[in-house]
Parts: sequence; C-alpha cells; structure tokens
Amino acid sequence: MATMGIDGLVSGLQTTDLINQLMQVESAPQALLKSKQTATTNLVTALQSLNTKVASLKDAATKAATPASWSVTKASASATSVTATTSAGSTPTELTFRVDALASSQVSLASTSALPAAGSTLTFKAPDGTLTEVVVGADAAATARAISSSAAGVNAVAVTAGGQTRLQLTATESGAENAFTLYAGTKAQVEAGTASTVPLTETRAAKDAEITLWAGVTGAEQKVTSSSNTFSDVLEGTAITISKVEADPVTLTVARDTAAVTSVASGLVGALNVVFSEVASRTSTTTTTAADGRTVISGGLFAGDSAVRGLQQQLQTAASYPVDGTSPAEVGISLGKDGTFTFDDAKFKAALAADPDKVQKVVSGLAQRVADVAKSASDSVDGTLTLKITGQQDAVKQLGTQIEAWDRRLELRRESLQKTYSALEVTLSNMQSQSSWLAGQLSSLSASSSS
Repeated sequence: MATMGIDGLVSGLQTTDLINQLMQVESAPQALLKSKQTATTNLVTALQSLNTKVASLKDAATKAATPASWSVTKASASATSVTATTSAGSTPTELTFRVDALASSQVSLASTSALPAAGSTLTFKAPDGTLTEVVVGADAAATARAISSSAAGVNAVAVTAGGQTRLQLTATESGAENAFTLYAGTKAQVEAGTASTVPLTETRAAKDAEITLWAGVTGAEQKVTSSSNTFSDVLEGTAITISKVEADPVTLTVARDTAAVTSVASGLVGALNVVFSEVASRTSTTTTTAADGRTVISGGLFAGDSAVRGLQQQLQTAASYPVDGTSPAEVGISLGKDGTFTFDDAKFKAALAADPDKVQKVVSGLAQRVADVAKSASDSVDGTLTLKITGQQDAVKQLGTQIEAWDRRLELRRESLQKTYSALEVTLSNMQSQSSWLAGQLSSLSASSSS
C-alpha cells in the first residue's frame, strides 16, 4: 500500500512533484519498452495487411495458371430466339440447325361429374408406367388441392363456368415423357385393367422440343428432341435454349471468350501491383520538424526489412523473366522502372489473336511462378510472412510482460520514495520541536542570570 505524501509540512518542499519527477526518470526504460511495443504492434498490423494481399495474389496467379481459365468460351447465335451458355469442356465450333418445335406441357380438362364419389381413388399414369394415387375430395376444390400436393407431377384447379365445374389439369413439366392419363380406381385396379379411364379434354398436348441439325444437307440431317426447350447434350459443355420456331437455319457459334481471358491476365497484373503498392507505401520515408527545428527523416515500417524486400524481388523476377525464351513483354506484361507492372490490353489481345497457345503458355507459366512465391510467403502454416508475423506477435507479448514487471517495480519505488520523504518531514518536525525547546531553555537561563 502506497504511503501518503506530506507536501511541505515542515520543509516546505513539494514532495509529490519531486517524487513524480524522480519517477519520470526511473520509468524511462519502461517508456522505451512501451514505444518499442507500439512500433512492433504497428509492424504486425502492416505485415498482416501485406500477407492478406499476397494471399489474394496467390489466388489470382493460381487462377491464371489453371488451363480451365484459358479454355473459357462464349456462344452466340444468328437468331435472337436462340441462346446458349457454355461451361467446362466447351470447345470453339460452329453448328447449324433448324428449330422445328417448342416443348409444351399437357393441359387437360376433367368434368367433376365424371369423377368418382368423395373418398374414392383416382390414379394418374405416366408414359413410363409410374402410377400415383389421389383421394377424391369432398368437392372440386378439395380434389384439386389433393392432386396438386401429390407426387403425380400435375397441378389442378377447379374452374366453374356456365353452371359446370371442371378440373384443369396441367403437367408441371413439359415434354412427352411428362404426359399423363387419369383413371378412376386404385393402382391395383389400373394394373389389373379393371379401372375405368376418366375422360379428358386435351387443350394442349405434351410435346417435346425439336431441332434438326444440318438442316437441308442431304444425308446429314438429324432430328434431336428434348423434353424442355434446352438442349444440353448436343454440344459438350454447351446448353442451347430455344424460344421460337425458326423456319430458316440458325447458326450457333462457340468461340474463345477473349474478354474473360484478358480479365484473367489483367487481374494477375493488378494483384501484383496491389502488393507492390502496399510495400511502397510502408517503405517510403516521412519528413518532420522536431521541436528544436531539426529536420527528422523517418523510414517506413518496412524500410530495411530484408524479408519484405526479398519477397518483392522474388515476385518481380517471377513475373518478368522469360518463359521458354519468350518475354512477358511480348504479350503485354511489362515491368516498369518504378518496380510495378503494366498491362497493355491492345498488345495482349493482338498476341492472343495471333497465337493463343503461345500467350497461354507465357502467362500461365509466369503465373505459376508467381503463385509459388506467393504461397511460400503467405501459407497459413509455414509461410515466411506468416512466421514473421507470429514472431513479431510473440515479441509484443514479451514486451508486455516486461512492461508489467516494470509496473510492479515502479510501484515499489514510488512507495519507497513516499516513505523516505514522509520520514524526512517527520524528522524535520522533531528537530524543529527540539530546537524550539532548546531555545526556550536558553531563554530561561538568560532570564535567571539577569535576576
């Protein structure tokens, strides 16, 4: 427990101020530790930010090095009623076909008077022989709900007009394979042939979509059908969707997606420059004026950091050195004097058009080198930046332990000073009392001598 100070009780000294001044001198080593801890904490934050950007660079480089990133395609058709999407496995090609028919779902009407009594069983039969039972409801609406909630693949609604109520039955999926027949009876009765067919008035037939490949070419024409308006199996990796019958042949063209490929390459360069920009901003010096008028130049957090400088040099080398004798500059990726890279969009596209395999080889090659360097630095387990961050975090903890030890040491020192100055005031007080007593005794002796 600290001893209370007694300011100037006898001596007139400002004891608390003196102790504070002495403690300021005593705490100088701790202040240095706190300053070092703050600087180390700031370095950890900066390294973590850099590590995040290097990890993003690794992802961009890995993508650019992956063959699938270079085989992306896009499809276009000569008719606006035909669209197509491409995916992995799609190959540049051209296909001509005629759109003969669109897919449709079956729509039929059933008179409620033709249905069996409430509580009886209806059975839907699909073209593949699948049978689904539905219990007739108390009224047409209840029966419609029962049908719609069943596994028959049919939506039903009760329609009343002209004093007559009918059920409109609509297949949930288009195509001939999703047509249906309705029976009054159970599954067993349908299978036995004893169930009666419920009369249906067909308002729209279930029909497959149909296209004719190489229409008009003798000996080459081939019809293809689909239960929906999308044909996914005609071209590998390409789904063709039709929305209108076309009398004239439609030409579908699948080509390399130049924009997507360009984006991959430019994205790699952009990710590289983000890392270099981060390093530059943390390395640049700042100039300030001290209280005495001196100019003080301070280096950034990464100034003189060999690990960061080494990473920067490795990335520059990985992205600028030739790949099998071809310089990246030939395909539009150049290293500038300031240490950053530029991407020439026009030059890249021209090179891609002239020799796509060469461009892919160069960019994916340097991308793999960059990915290897970035992974080596940012790996969450043994990356060089990761290990450096961990080491600096440990240093922050150690400094914190030392600072806490100094807190205890300074607390004891303050208590000691307070005790010392308190004792001084007590001693001076005692001496003052003795001095007054002696003065009094001397005064008494002088008075006795005079008499």
